[in-house]
Amino acid sequence: MKTAQQILADRFGRQVNYLRLSVTDRCDFRCVYCMAEDMQFLPRKQILTLEQLYDVAAAFVGLGVKKIRLTGGEPLVRNNVMSLVERLGQLPGLEQLHLTTNGAQLDKYAAPLKAAGLSGINISIDSLHQQRFKDLTRTGDLHKVLRGIDAAIEAGFSRIKLNAVIMKNRNDDEILDLVDFARNRGVDISFIEEMPLGQITEHDRALSFCSSDDIRGVIEQHYPLTPTTETSGGPSRYYRMADSNSRIGFISPHSHNFCHLCNRVRLTVEGRLLLCLGNEHSVDLKAVLDQHPGDSERLQQAIIDAMHIKPERHHFDLSDEPQIVRFMNTTGG
Repeated sequence: MKTAQQILADRFGRQVNYLRLSVTDRCDFRCVYCMAEDMQFLPRKQILTLEQLYDVAAAFVGLGVKKIRLTGGEPLVRNNVMSLVERLGQLPGLEQLHLTTNGAQLDKYAAPLKAAGLSGINISIDSLHQQRFKDLTRTGDLHKVLRGIDAAIEAGFSRIKLNAVIMKNRNDDEILDLVDFARNRGVDISFIEEMPLGQITEHDRALSFCSSDDIRGVIEQHYPLTPTTETSGGPSRYYRMADSNSRIGFISPHSHNFCHLCNRVRLTVEGRLLLCLGNEHSVDLKAVLDQHPGDSERLQQAIIDAMHIKPERHHFDLSDEPQIVRFMNTTGG
């Protein structure tokens, strides 16, 4: 293995210290902004084994990566995923092991995840109204998610963060309700601009787009926001409220491009190392894993070489057809 002191950096001088690791493209929800209603998921033979996912994670940590986030699809629907969490939780040199989830399985998994070494958790919730939640997720049960959030709080995770995608005329009337929900539970919340990944017919993304500035304007009518330099290692820009410990975050791939600060790459569950969320630059690590099992040096060299094709930035245009045909569930969160 390469020494942990080696810095993994791209040709623009950005250090990569954060890996988003997709453990499945499958999900028990069908969120309208994430995937088509009738999804075709990958055949199991095309996806990485849990052992291969661990090998990739270990290779990245050996190259100085300090944070790994498990994503999907919905990570907790992957069979035996807890065994992977337990192994990663013991990986020397890894400082943060986080998970992004829809929360529907957390009433069962929150405490075991914490015991296994998971240090942070993000939970998606776009509405607090049962029928609207069902409409947005197509299959989701809001009450299960609410129980999952409470279970995560009870398990003792220190900085739980809620994620909400806000769309005009769909759930933009719930912005303050979601803020109050986070405040009442002492958790953070980030509002995310919808990303144009994959071809959808359920709604027009240009018409439904709600910018971070618009959302912040709604919040500041009731809660003045103070910008902070705090970071969770990702793209959220955080604000504080004077009377609450909860932070308000904004993830703004359209209105406030954050590419110059990009410190992360994504691995899809089929083994594609994506160098940018909004571009198709990628390297096939599954081929390396399949052809050279156990060869950690070769795997690390493939990762190092991949940094040379990491693009400078993405270009999202809501008025045009999506340039990225993969859906968010196959991208890896």
